[in-house]
Amino acid sequence: MPRVYLSPPHLGGRESELVADAIASNWIAPLGPHVDAFEAELAAATGVEHAVALSSGTAALHLALVVLGIGADDEVACSSFTFAASANAITYSGATPFFVDADEATWTIDPELLDRALASRRAAGGRLRAVVAVDLYGQCCDYDALRVVCDRHEIVLVQDAAESLGATYRGARAGGQGALAAFSFNGNKIITTSGGGALVSPTADWVAHARKLSTQAREPVPHYEHVEIGFNYRMSNILAALGRAQLESLPERVATRRGIRDRYASLLGDVPGLSFMPEAPYGTTNAWLTCMLVDPDAFGADRETVRLALEAEDIEARPLWKPMHLQPIFAAHHAFGGDVSARLFERGLCLPSGSSLSEEDQDRVVATILEARR
Repeated sequence: MPRVYLSPPHLGGRESELVADAIASNWIAPLGPHVDAFEAELAAATGVEHAVALSSGTAALHLALVVLGIGADDEVACSSFTFAASANAITYSGATPFFVDADEATWTIDPELLDRALASRRAAGGRLRAVVAVDLYGQCCDYDALRVVCDRHEIVLVQDAAESLGATYRGARAGGQGALAAFSFNGNKIITTSGGGALVSPTADWVAHARKLSTQAREPVPHYEHVEIGFNYRMSNILAALGRAQLESLPERVATRRGIRDRYASLLGDVPGLSFMPEAPYGTTNAWLTCMLVDPDAFGADRETVRLALEAEDIEARPLWKPMHLQPIFAAHHAFGGDVSARLFERGLCLPSGSSLSEEDQDRVVATILEARR
């Protein structure tokens, strides 16, 4: 039987048409009419006025910090329970990340713990500049609570929305909750440009500066002149054409993934020892990935046994993110809390969740999980 992937690209709209248009127009280098249109359509889809399309979500996070003037000797708080790119972007800027544990009720950064962490670092003489709050597996952080904390400590709230396009927070679309927000369109995301990302913000000057920096910070003169360091971070017109087609079906993709999550919960939710990522009461997740916890004592097998059983049946599943405070590269960095995210990593598994997943394949996943406890 064919391999079941975790979250494969799903093509099925106007991708061929729009990519063919980009090729026929000879706009195949970075920039072009599809880039302009994709930025406008993304801004409309997220409700955030200004957007710049980039080569990756990591690039978007990096530029967010650069346009805020964050650099050497600065400190930036970051969710510990995240993919490494969230912390890597901080190091690219020259700043130093420190890590804050998750709230068990939402799996996203704990606002009360963040408050204590910021107070501790300030008392130790840290020059605090920002928080990178990571929306996790499609669920937004609690931004009202985070905003209160950031205002109290006079630091900027940056939203890592790489995983949350199409989610909502208190009725508003994900991406407008921070001063700036970064999206990812990597191949496994809810929509893809093969590789790509975007930075959005209601502040026009920040996005304009990021746009300039993303094209090597070239000055608007006939020759090549530079007064600041720039980057090669722009998205190509071909990839933007792909993204435009994908974005058209975003609501359907969210609905499909939420349906997949709900079906897993209905089939496995009553099994002793199995539970699923809670949906926070303040919003709706896009259910990018369905995440399950395995209590080995109650279920009769641990997470790794289940994962290997799935792999033996050619089904891809992955552990939840290994927290940043447990990563060797960040071992010397300050961390606050850590038990929650460590436990989630130890017990958590991401299940196949792609919007092209068939019920037949989902039944294979469920049957294999149940057989793993024998």
